[in-house]
Amino acid sequence: MHNKPQLFHPQAEAALANPELRANFRGAMDYLRDKRQTAFADPDEESAIRDRAEAIRQRCLSKLPALLEQLEANCIANGIRVHWAENAEQANALFADIIQSHGGTQVVKGKSMVSEEIELNHAMAKEGIDCLESDMGEYIVQLGDETPSHIIMPAIHKNKQQVADLFAEHVPGFKHTLDVDTLIRTGRNVLREKFRSAHIGVSGVNFAVAETGTLCLVENEGNGRMCTTVPEVHIAITGIEKVVEFLADVPPLFSALTRSATGQTITTYFNMISGPRKHDELDGPREVHLVLLDNGRSQAFVDEEMRKTLQCIRCGACMNHCPVYTRIGGHAYGTVYPGPIGKIISPHLMGLEATRELPTASSLCGACGEVCPVRIPIPELLQRLRREAKQEPRPGVPVLRGQNSASSNTEAFIWRSFGLLTRTPALYRVMSWCATRLRGLIPSKLGPWTRCRTAPRPAARTLRELMAERNK
Repeated sequence: MHNKPQLFHPQAEAALANPELRANFRGAMDYLRDKRQTAFADPDEESAIRDRAEAIRQRCLSKLPALLEQLEANCIANGIRVHWAENAEQANALFADIIQSHGGTQVVKGKSMVSEEIELNHAMAKEGIDCLESDMGEYIVQLGDETPSHIIMPAIHKNKQQVADLFAEHVPGFKHTLDVDTLIRTGRNVLREKFRSAHIGVSGVNFAVAETGTLCLVENEGNGRMCTTVPEVHIAITGIEKVVEFLADVPPLFSALTRSATGQTITTYFNMISGPRKHDELDGPREVHLVLLDNGRSQAFVDEEMRKTLQCIRCGACMNHCPVYTRIGGHAYGTVYPGPIGKIISPHLMGLEATRELPTASSLCGACGEVCPVRIPIPELLQRLRREAKQEPRPGVPVLRGQNSASSNTEAFIWRSFGLLTRTPALYRVMSWCATRLRGLIPSKLGPWTRCRTAPRPAARTLRELMAERNK
């Protein structure tokens, strides 16, 4: 299943027509919202945590170029080899070079949305390299030849019956069962053997600390720790925005992330990676590589308003509270990052031309902004993107890739006509009089507007006529 953002509307309609999908998401979203509410039981504490997390992210982003240089220098000093990638093609080429230089053919991966962003698995398959997802949700999604539908819980769109059917089809010797513990054990047995035989381990990065050259990885399953310690070579990939200035910046962000994502005070595992195995150590990788990916992030950085997009710490809370996402799921968006945050990130990664439908897929209710742990003003940024999709570049305002791609000559003509009509009283009176007298000719179907609404029907007489009669 590989949807496209250009086809958002038919994909959303298909999702809405799938009762099983809607039931799966209904239960999952209710559960995650309840967990978050319990984790932030004290409103004053929640506000303080969010204020501090926002301040840290804004401070670090304001120093991003310098912090990236500091991160590179300290990582190199720690023995980590640092690589820079401007786009997905460069990142995949780096991975292929590193893996092939070690004669690797088997890669085991921890959860990484950035690797999904560059379609690492597909790119490596073309080079004859097999990548296996070790996060249980990602493993399930990979078996089904799908993409993640949520940035925290990739297989949240599936129920246990669907998972059992997948295992029965793809896992040799599996005896069909709906017992969740047995399903999890089955997946772990497969993955355990892969950890032993993999040449290369791949992971994402939650926070990269410039002060110490440390890569921080948050997880609950332990697969991330296995991916970064068992194979001889560990390759970490992250977007350039994930850098933080000090090690002391991590705990507040960690607290905001875990409470917002899964309602936990702390996750089961928190990994801090500062270099390869030393000569007197018995385990760990002999090489550690860090790939720093741009892929459109610099475009967001140079725009002071859109830079707030980069504050995201990938918790998924905005998705769990979005009335659109919770009804159609992640696949309908056709992008790696779905939901509210995806609607403001994806235009920078893919361009507005490909994603112009996404900023309009919102009720602008504001729930996403109210729960964001780093206070990203998502509704305001969505409105900005809606304007940019239909406006020519303006002096002094950074140009977004694909800007003005959603403009329409027909729509522009309609708005110019409406503007002329409302600025000319005599013309407005004539047109409103005609609308009342000819109201019976208005069709019952008016395109997309009447798919879920009743066609508008003007009154029998204009307001001006009614007021004139009253004042006689």
